[in-house]
Amino acid sequence: MRPVWSDSPQPILIAEIGGNHEGDFDYALQLCNLAIESGTDYVKFQLYTGDTLVSSVESPDRHKHFRRFELSPRQHLQLAERCRSAGVGYCASVWDPDMLDWIDDHLDFYKIGSGDLTAWSVLQRFAERGKPILLSTGLSTLKETMETLAFLEQCNSVYRELDQIALMQCTAMYPIEERDAHLNVIDTLRETIGRPVGYSDHTRDTLALEVAVAKGAQVLEFHFTDSRADKTFRDHKVSLTRDEVIVLKQRLNRIIELLGEPEKRPLECEIEPGHVTSFRRAIYARVDLKAGDQLQSEHLVALRPNHGIDARRYREIVGKRVKRDTRAFEALELEE
Repeated sequence: MRPVWSDSPQPILIAEIGGNHEGDFDYALQLCNLAIESGTDYVKFQLYTGDTLVSSVESPDRHKHFRRFELSPRQHLQLAERCRSAGVGYCASVWDPDMLDWIDDHLDFYKIGSGDLTAWSVLQRFAERGKPILLSTGLSTLKETMETLAFLEQCNSVYRELDQIALMQCTAMYPIEERDAHLNVIDTLRETIGRPVGYSDHTRDTLALEVAVAKGAQVLEFHFTDSRADKTFRDHKVSLTRDEVIVLKQRLNRIIELLGEPEKRPLECEIEPGHVTSFRRAIYARVDLKAGDQLQSEHLVALRPNHGIDARRYREIVGKRVKRDTRAFEALELEE
């Protein structure tokens, strides 16, 4: 299966509603519709039950929290169908692999959250199905990330193809200060591991997302809400709204246009007006010369435009003889 991030000329945008619905399906549907209106590529949710995620004995408060935020399978399927009907992708962090039995047909890829990077028994269940994986790397070292990649390759040889797993630079805190985004890790992951790289954002605005794209991020994930005002659940604080995503897309389009192509070459906007010639210099006579005169450095000057002998041949033509009488500041012709 070809990953969506492999052939896209622009970064894939994922609006993470996550738990911002706080267990209210009507609110989840409202947020889903707003995300669709924003123009995001994917609307993302989280699939879990408190009982299959958190120990009720070791962490009763967290267990209670996740129980309160649960949506039913039928409700998740409705959200997935809503996305599909609007022509927008649906995706989810599926924290209970058993849920793949009823949600898998709606997933183009598996998103693995930072907390599950070391949950190898869980990851094996995903790897056996062989879909592309988007792997967040919050909490982890480079060594741990590489160990998990090696494990996934052992589980299924499809993951030996580099583009089948994209790595998301992420800091697993909500919200984070700008100094904790560490976007230079994007370069480290790409250069060390050689797989596609993206960025999962937990800052308070869009600057980190914009910088991530300038650094080559192929996937952007950001939390999404209707408004941050008067919200108590933490994820709303790091969330973007519909209008902010619309503006973000406009800015990302400008960034992509500014980045251009990696090949260094003269561009048509330079060639068409003749700048390759008019801006560059050639070697001209500094003084009047007679045919047969032998050129010395004091006879020569580099001037625009680049007519005649290119300025890069300066050392080569010292000692050559002039082919014809040449006036000062006239293009030179040399005897062969």
